[in-house]
Amino acid sequence: MKVGGQAVIEGVMMKSKDLWSVAVRDPKGVIHVKKEQLRPVPKFLKLPFIRGVYALYQSLALGVRALDYSASKALNEDKGDKPLSSAAIMMTMVFAFVMGIGIFLLLPLYITKLIALLYRPIAESSFLFNIADGVLRVGFFVVYIFVISLWKDMRRIFEYHGAEHKVIFAFEAGTNMELASIKKFGTHHPRCGTSFLFIVMLMSILIFSIIPKTWDFSWKFASRVVLIPLIAGLSYEVLKYSAGDSANPVIKFLIQPGLLLQRITTKEPDDSQIEVALCALNEVIPVLKPEVERLS
Repeated sequence: MKVGGQAVIEGVMMKSKDLWSVAVRDPKGVIHVKKEQLRPVPKFLKLPFIRGVYALYQSLALGVRALDYSASKALNEDKGDKPLSSAAIMMTMVFAFVMGIGIFLLLPLYITKLIALLYRPIAESSFLFNIADGVLRVGFFVVYIFVISLWKDMRRIFEYHGAEHKVIFAFEAGTNMELASIKKFGTHHPRCGTSFLFIVMLMSILIFSIIPKTWDFSWKFASRVVLIPLIAGLSYEVLKYSAGDSANPVIKFLIQPGLLLQRITTKEPDDSQIEVALCALNEVIPVLKPEVERLS
């Protein structure tokens, strides 16, 4: 059985086929756990390419709920910290999405347009234009990840990200789910969302290459936004295939950039963080019950 996860504020979210859970450690050291049943997925949403778009939507929706819960438990209210409301978190996510479109789609496209004015071959070739646009997009993304990794609080989340990967690695290997065994595993997982994003960027270069170079700037930008679901669906299929055929040289090439980027987005966790990740996994697939206080 496949499981996935996500790091949140002082905790980890885990998801299996039928359940999702989030475990969070509060400032007093108590682990709080929330678990819910997932709604059955209609058959048409399980079709190839469509399932990738749905999986992306579901991940975003569960991610918002998990962040909401983790914020409510991880903040120190004795010191006056107050969690954001659900509406505030949703507005923040919408703002982040709009900013992401601007930074990772609009800005690289505009800079590529300026470069094309100076270097004519780029203006005359759709392929070269999209290669330049894609390289800029990847560069912006890597710089963004590196900058936020310098933030102390984000480093904590990256440590929980590492804990999530170690626990999932251990579970998939069928090893003894004791702390000593889990710690031996690495933090770079090929099914990570970081690898997915890199595959999205590679696929976008191929897909955007079909856009005629004669289109004006506004149409090129609009097409990039409209084609996001198609690229997400295609990238999901590549990532899903890579999980079962990691020895394939083409697949190894596609996932390698994401694995390299995980050197930034995952950090070595401590024992307490691994314990939290294991608690989250136990709620969706019981493997080993650590002796912690369970609160909802």
